[in-house]
Amino acid sequence: MKINLRQQLFGLAGAFAFLASASGFISPASAANPTVVELFTSQGCSSCPPADEILGKLKLRDDVIALTFPVDYWDYLGWKDTLASPAYSKRQRDYARARGDRQVYTPQMVMNGRIHVVGNQISAVERGIKTVARNESIKISMSADGDAIRVSAKIDKTAKSAFSGKATLWLVLFKSAEIVKIGRGENGGNTIVYHNVVRQMTPIGMWEGKTLNITLPGAQFVAEGYDGCVVLLQRDDSREIIAAAMMDNLKKKN
Repeated sequence: MKINLRQQLFGLAGAFAFLASASGFISPASAANPTVVELFTSQGCSSCPPADEILGKLKLRDDVIALTFPVDYWDYLGWKDTLASPAYSKRQRDYARARGDRQVYTPQMVMNGRIHVVGNQISAVERGIKTVARNESIKISMSADGDAIRVSAKIDKTAKSAFSGKATLWLVLFKSAEIVKIGRGENGGNTIVYHNVVRQMTPIGMWEGKTLNITLPGAQFVAEGYDGCVVLLQRDDSREIIAAAMMDNLKKKN
């Protein structure tokens, strides 16, 4: 299994210019059921910094929820990733098992839990986002209510037959930016900005197609230093993310 893809980064400057000029750079994740893009990255991977920059652009789009999951399997190369978690490496492997392709590498972007692309190739990233159709019949809403956050997951009554099986509602807490000066390894001497870095991920409910309402302690999230939160509705079998919503600035809302 080939893990570390050393891709030649041709034309990245022009690619970044294309992404920056793309439409939809309004408020993050304001579209109905935005596409969830998960970047599996590592401070010890020399191919990853361009992908980290691309994710920083993606997080500005209203049709995308962009999240960074730092993995730990490159720590042996001489630098221990300061943000990585074994749980995120496991999440990446779980995706590969669900797809049946065993493709685990960095930088890898996974769209709605379904398809993956090399994260430093902007054309592949754009194609991936366009390929993954959003399910408009299943919706998650999040709203601030004083110190609390109200979450509702529901399905259009006319589309109930389209959903079968079980799904888990996940709460993802993140920091909007983490600036890391890397001392050793392939990126030694570089200072890299990581965007929407996941710091905690917890299941908060099970869903079988019926309306589900949950109240979250928003003020507590702020007190613990988190900048934003995402709720993901993810199938237990295929790992497909079927709906998602984000609050990207908890401090303003609490």
